[in-house]
Amino acid sequence: MSLTFYTNPMSRGQIARWALHEAGAQYDQVLLDYDTTMKGEDYLAINPMGKVPAIVHDGRIVTECAAICAYLADTFPDSGLAPTEDERADYYRWMFFAAGPVEAAVMHKTLELEVDPEKERMLGYGNFDRVIDVLDQKLSDSDYICGDRFTMADVYVGSHVDWGQQFGSMPERDSFQAYAQRLRDRETYKASKAVDAALMPEQAAS
Repeated sequence: MSLTFYTNPMSRGQIARWALHEAGAQYDQVLLDYDTTMKGEDYLAINPMGKVPAIVHDGRIVTECAAICAYLADTFPDSGLAPTEDERADYYRWMFFAAGPVEAAVMHKTLELEVDPEKERMLGYGNFDRVIDVLDQKLSDSDYICGDRFTMADVYVGSHVDWGQQFGSMPERDSFQAYAQRLRDRETYKASKAVDAALMPEQAAS
C-alpha cells in the first residue's frame, strides 16, 4: 500500500493530517507552497483546483477534507472510526452540515459578506446565526457527533469548531468550548498538531 499526503502546514491540511493519525495510516508527505508548487503542472494533475490537502492512495486520488476523512475511515476499518449502522445517519448528516452550511456561513461572516434577508433562501445555509444555533444544539445534546463515541465525523466537524473557537470565527458557546477541549485532549490530535507546528517555520521560510 502506498499513501502520499499533499499538504501545507498552514492550511486545511491539518484536518487531513489529524484524520491520518486517527486512522493509524502510514504515509509519505509532500509539502507544497501556495505560490509555486501548488500551482505547478505536477500537482495540478492531482488536484486541478490547485489547493491542499489531497491524498493519493494506491493510485486513487481523494481531495476535499470531508471526503478524505470519510475515505480514511472506510479504508482503515480497524481504526473503528467509520459509523455503525445506527450511527450512519448522524455521521453523514453532520459531517456534510459542516462541509456545507458551516463552512459557507463562517467564511461569509469572516469576509463580511452581507446577504439581504429576503435572499437567504438562495443560500444553502440561511444565515450565520441559524447555523451556529443548530450546531450548538447538537453539541449540547451529545458529547460527540454520533453520541458518546468518537468517530471520523468528529475530526471534520471538530476541526471547524476547534478553529472557530481559537480564532474567533465562531462565537464562544459552552457546548463548543467543551467539545473542542475533548478533542484537544486526544493524543492523536496533539501528535498531528505537533507535526504541523514544527513544519510551519520551515515552510514559511521556504
